[in-house]
Amino acid sequence: MASGFFALLDDIAALMDDVAVMSKVAAKKTAGILGDDLAVNAEKASGFISDRELPVLWAITKGSFLNKLIILPFAFLLSAFIPIAVTIILVLGGLYLAYEGAEKIYEFLAGHKHESNELLDEDITIEELQKLEKGRIKSAIFTDFILSVEIVIIALGTVTDQPISTQIMVVTVIAIIATVGVYGIVALIVRMDEFGLKLINLNEQDNSFSDKVGRLLVNALPWVIKFLAVVGTLALLSVAGGVFAHNIDFLHHLIEDVPLPAMLKEFLLGLVIGLLTLPIIGLFKKLFGKKKDKH
Repeated sequence: MASGFFALLDDIAALMDDVAVMSKVAAKKTAGILGDDLAVNAEKASGFISDRELPVLWAITKGSFLNKLIILPFAFLLSAFIPIAVTIILVLGGLYLAYEGAEKIYEFLAGHKHESNELLDEDITIEELQKLEKGRIKSAIFTDFILSVEIVIIALGTVTDQPISTQIMVVTVIAIIATVGVYGIVALIVRMDEFGLKLINLNEQDNSFSDKVGRLLVNALPWVIKFLAVVGTLALLSVAGGVFAHNIDFLHHLIEDVPLPAMLKEFLLGLVIGLLTLPIIGLFKKLFGKKKDKH
């Protein structure tokens, strides 16, 4: 009896060790998407009235948890019974990421303004504010769903040769990290300016050390958001390119002999495919918009 109990403990310890090792591998594979998830949601949750930032972020976080609860069971079932579907979903998600990254670059080059400043309009009504909040929350949760699918599928792809128990534990760990870690960091980022103001008001001295640190945090927030947006866009395209290169043989062989670093090749592949999708999706949006207007 005792020997059987200790054997069970040994098996559990071995399983947890495998999970820890595979979780590290999966985390490295999904780091690019986690970076983009961080950038996207830091941008979505900023620009609100101070006391609305955390409620908006909490609403997005709850949506992200719900996304994971929906995605994980389907991912495990598909991996077990229809493995090819995992690859198809991965490529479709890659197309969306490539499109989103290319769209951001196009909007920047074309000088299009984003919606973030709309919430700072002094003349905005409560109804308009609530509508804008709901729209941004909905947009963030939808983007999170696509990114969550990619995170789960990529993490799953690193452990497909492992027992189903290991697959479930590793991918679940990554899903939890992707939600708690990302949104915890986003919460810290969007409250940088509030913390900075508290440091400025910490004492009545002029130009004290706390004042300098506080002003640094307040002034740094917009630049941090912009930096994350740039990094996030690059990550979108790199992750998308990696998805195409590793799952479509034709594209893998096409870029294999290109004398460039692998990361740069994947970024350029994601950018090219993203730019190709822009006019196609733009046409669908116009057609859908016209049909919607008629109704």
